[in-house]
Amino acid sequence: MANMINAQVLTDRQKHLATIAALEAQGDLARLEPAVRDALEDGVTINEVKEAFSQLYAYTGFPRSLNALGVLGKVLENGKLKMENGEWKVGAPWTRPAEWDNAKKAYELGEIVTVAALSALKGVAPQLAAHKKGAVNMGNTQEQVDELCKFLSEKGLSQSDCAADACAGDWPKGEPNVNYAQFFIGDSHLAPIKPKNLQEDEATVLPCNNVTFEPGCRNNWHIHHGARQILICVSGRGWYQEWGKPAIPLKAGDIIDIPEGVKHWHGAQKDSWFQHIATHVAVENSLPGSAPNEWLEPVSDEDYGKLCAPND
Repeated sequence: MANMINAQVLTDRQKHLATIAALEAQGDLARLEPAVRDALEDGVTINEVKEAFSQLYAYTGFPRSLNALGVLGKVLENGKLKMENGEWKVGAPWTRPAEWDNAKKAYELGEIVTVAALSALKGVAPQLAAHKKGAVNMGNTQEQVDELCKFLSEKGLSQSDCAADACAGDWPKGEPNVNYAQFFIGDSHLAPIKPKNLQEDEATVLPCNNVTFEPGCRNNWHIHHGARQILICVSGRGWYQEWGKPAIPLKAGDIIDIPEGVKHWHGAQKDSWFQHIATHVAVENSLPGSAPNEWLEPVSDEDYGKLCAPND
């Protein structure tokens, strides 16, 4: 199962496995039964389905894993479909995985199934982020993982806390924020936002960028010279803090107006993705978007770890 998303584009087989994994995680047996039937009709083997449901016990619990295996048994009892001489593909023989007794090995297996299942659950953002990184570390591309999450969101199977996590929604996630990575703890992404009414050769007077912070990501303390910075929060949950003042929890719809010359930082809460639109309003005859940033010390793990949002 570990190499299921090695292709540049997700196959129908991979999408079927992601779908049944998400429904298994949610315990939605009514929708799971036809989804299993569709998967088998489309060439997913019986033993691939068994393996997916079996390895998910470590992430969704034995009851849901066993219930899903029961649904598979029910589908198989209700007759054969026209697949290979009138029968479904059985696939390689299935045995109880030895990895069930080894948490580390279980973690390494079945990343597409695991990412799909965790995407379907609330309150597991740190685990989801870890497994998405794990899928990339195991040889899959970031684009493949992003496509998987977008597929789940479009199918209504994602229960992640914000659209950024599912790489879907009205605000783009953008590309890895590599140019400023040295000034961030954790991973962030940057997406320039261009007004739709402007032509390619036209420039806006107020450049805007959507910044996406993965869970726990934050930028260093910094100061904007020659401009006020405006943050418009669009999804997820985050933090904003000025030097010497308490941190302010943020959610979609909140706006932060940062005075010129004020030392501050902003980023995601530890268990949530976070997106905000960032722009600058020039002061003292500075050009919009040209104000230099003065990057300072990182926000320490100790100080960040002490922050507690109202819903924690």
